[in-house]
Amino acid sequence: MNPNPSSLSGKVAVILGGTGGIGRAAGNTLAQFGASVVLAGRNADTAAGAVAALPAGNHLAAAAQVGDSASLRALADQVGRHYGRADILVNSAGFTRAIPHADLDALDDDLIDELFAVNWRGQFAAIRAFAPLLRANGDGLVVNVGSIAGRNGQGSNVAYCAAKAGLDAMAMSLGRALAPQIRVLNVSPGVVDTGFVPGRDAAFNERAARTTPLRRVGQAQDVADAIAACATSLRFATGTTFVVDGGRLLG
Repeated sequence: MNPNPSSLSGKVAVILGGTGGIGRAAGNTLAQFGASVVLAGRNADTAAGAVAALPAGNHLAAAAQVGDSASLRALADQVGRHYGRADILVNSAGFTRAIPHADLDALDDDLIDELFAVNWRGQFAAIRAFAPLLRANGDGLVVNVGSIAGRNGQGSNVAYCAAKAGLDAMAMSLGRALAPQIRVLNVSPGVVDTGFVPGRDAAFNERAARTTPLRRVGQAQDVADAIAACATSLRFATGTTFVVDGGRLLG
């Protein structure tokens, strides 16, 4: 047992979507707490560049496709060979496309399948692939990056909202099933200034800020801080979702 629960020294954190805004911020924050960080993204060179920007440590860049279960199993094998362990899995990979909710024809079957493959199935598949490593140390942690769209149904499209609602349900299901060796938590942001949703610009963010109680949109660091809290401070929690949205869900 780590005598200093706020230190992650000696632990290995794997971040899927590690080259995106939230993934990079989470990696930097967990590295500052002392963790060795694996940043996994679709492109190995981009992942290597992201790792180079981390604080000094025994970090690793890796390529993985979140929608490909075989790729995730290969990543788990790579991490196991390199470190012999994995303690934290952060599922921050995802994608979406802005489609008006009333435009039923625009949300075709292929896009629905892709949205669920990347925003729900991939998270489950990553947990499945890393479960043996996370379970081995008796103190594993999974943090999924969800969205308040899963609660208010007001996200970029209907399927994206449904997939994020599925992550909330997954946390409850796996929080029970994988305890006590693995805790499963979700961090649920609102609007985050990362360019994640194509077409959302500064004007959109300004409008969103005006309707958010704390009068600003989220930053990647806000989400990263919540992820770090799951690993350091919120250690008696599992199967639940922490909303980090400046109060936007209240509106």
